[in-house]
Amino acid sequence: MTEAFIYDAVRTPRGKGKKDGSLHEITGLSLASQVLGAIRDRNNLDTALVDDVVLGCVTPIGEEGADIARTAVLTAGYAQTTAGVQINRFCASGLEACNMAAAKVVSGEADFAIGGGVEVMSRVPMGSDMGAWPTDPSSAFPTYFVPQGVSADMIASKWGFSRDDVDAYSVESHKRAARSWAEGRFKRSIMPVKDQLGVTILDHDETVRPDASMQSLGALNPSFAQMGEFAFDAVIGQRYPEVERVNHVHTPGNSSGIVDGSAGVLFGSKAAGEKAGLKPRAKVLGCASIGSEPSIMLTGPSDATEKLLKRLGMGVGDIDLYELNEAFAAVVLRYMQVLDIPHDKINVCGGAIAMGHPLGATGAMILGTVVDELERSGKSTALVTLCVGGGMATATVIERV
Repeated sequence: MTEAFIYDAVRTPRGKGKKDGSLHEITGLSLASQVLGAIRDRNNLDTALVDDVVLGCVTPIGEEGADIARTAVLTAGYAQTTAGVQINRFCASGLEACNMAAAKVVSGEADFAIGGGVEVMSRVPMGSDMGAWPTDPSSAFPTYFVPQGVSADMIASKWGFSRDDVDAYSVESHKRAARSWAEGRFKRSIMPVKDQLGVTILDHDETVRPDASMQSLGALNPSFAQMGEFAFDAVIGQRYPEVERVNHVHTPGNSSGIVDGSAGVLFGSKAAGEKAGLKPRAKVLGCASIGSEPSIMLTGPSDATEKLLKRLGMGVGDIDLYELNEAFAAVVLRYMQVLDIPHDKINVCGGAIAMGHPLGATGAMILGTVVDELERSGKSTALVTLCVGGGMATATVIERV
């Protein structure tokens, strides 16, 4: 069977996902098109060789609706023979898109394929597409539906993570992100975003706070206490009656930031890369997705990791670097606890608590980040994973070439 290699990874900086954010004036179509253009130009790539583009987008309505991937392909000036498809696995959409692109190469369906994602949360707000799960009693009641923030707080409550624990993790996320920017760790992958006149409007992640401290984060109020007290603490309490009460520890300071951004990863076969004169950077060893308990919802990454490592005949210690999306601090703390992963092997460049989580793009962003970090550090293997709404997780293992 054909092997899938990573030839390039590009991302935009993450802009604050509000009306005063630097990327608010830029549409998702423009961000995705600029990423595709950068992949083409950086690699002197004949786009007729790219069989498909798979983009994650979690809120595919309005200007991000229909099939934004195909529209981005055409807007970026790719060959009309390059197909495009939009997919949605909530927060793991960007990584799922990469896994699908890699699978197309492995199966022989594609010589080159691009996986990635886009989300402009300042223009198309999270949740604006609604959905049956939280709104239809036939799905919400039997699965004990609660908002994700309450799920994260239940993780902290059930496994004993205090407010100090989650804040301390978050301070370190900001420090690592600030250090990574200062050391130029993102330099290879970052593509400055330009406006219609070609003027650069953002060239750095906009939400990193190098001065974050326990004192500054400790001053923030819990984000999900009110909705928990309204109804949802009682709902999830029925699912987890062993927990006396939900301790609401998550705030805007220890949860992933709402941001705008896009990313793309170029996958191809060895033969296609040689023909195009490209040097592979990493090889995809395997991918996996899994379902997990839907009410607590965010514990799936450890299950997906164990499933994938078992399939590959590997153990936790065989992985040099881990990337788990920092949806909420307790999610990462629980993952580290279950798998006994030391903090110095996971999210070493910082994560979404510091830099933000552009839903459909994040998985592709952190995959590119860990490719860069493997090369910088000289390490060999990495595992990337994300928790997913509805109780799921997706994971990917790569090896540096």
